[in-house]
Amino acid sequence: MIVGNGLIGSLFVNDDREDIIFFASGVSNSLEDRPEEFIREENLIRKTFEENRDKIFVYFSTCSIYDSSKTGSDYVLHKLKMEQLIKYSCERYLILRVSNAVGKGGNPNLLMNYLIRSIRNNETINVHTKATRNLIDADDIKNITFKLLDEQALNKIVNVAYIQNYAIIEILEVIERFYGTKLDLNLIKSGSGYDINVPDVEEYFVKNNLTNKDSYLCNILQKYYSL
Repeated sequence: MIVGNGLIGSLFVNDDREDIIFFASGVSNSLEDRPEEFIREENLIRKTFEENRDKIFVYFSTCSIYDSSKTGSDYVLHKLKMEQLIKYSCERYLILRVSNAVGKGGNPNLLMNYLIRSIRNNETINVHTKATRNLIDADDIKNITFKLLDEQALNKIVNVAYIQNYAIIEILEVIERFYGTKLDLNLIKSGSGYDINVPDVEEYFVKNNLTNKDSYLCNILQKYYSL
């Protein structure tokens, strides 16, 4: 059973399972501050697990919880509240904190969608030179989710993120090489990032030879952003 039709929810359309709830609906904008949006997600979560108590509840949360610049934000406090709600209400659950997912479609304001759109429109890109982001291929999110479920790794919170962060300037350098172009950049000495520990998923990237971060990003560009 899939709840949500965005980037994450769409990953499971062809592999849906009757005994599992893939809950990928709700507040996704980290700048959201409207109470009704948070209430809507909470009500949907409560309704979903109350009507499906026999199913495993997989909830896609966010690694933004580790972002010190968002500590105390309505968004982060809400996500932590939802995690606790699921943890104490569901007999079998799996909470997956996901980093910056990259895949087909998704919100146009997601980092990679924004960057590629700016490049195609020949726009100047403002680059915060101290900023870092953790990019993960959406297909790897799907594969890791099923790996954890197959291993019965339940009733826990797992960080689903790539093994290394990318500096924003590093992402743009790879993009330049991939497209064979020179970008118009406005460098701004600001920005921040945060580390994400991935002990539960590191083996997946090693086993699948996905540890070279430049190659990993090039594969993402080839898969989703080829001209």
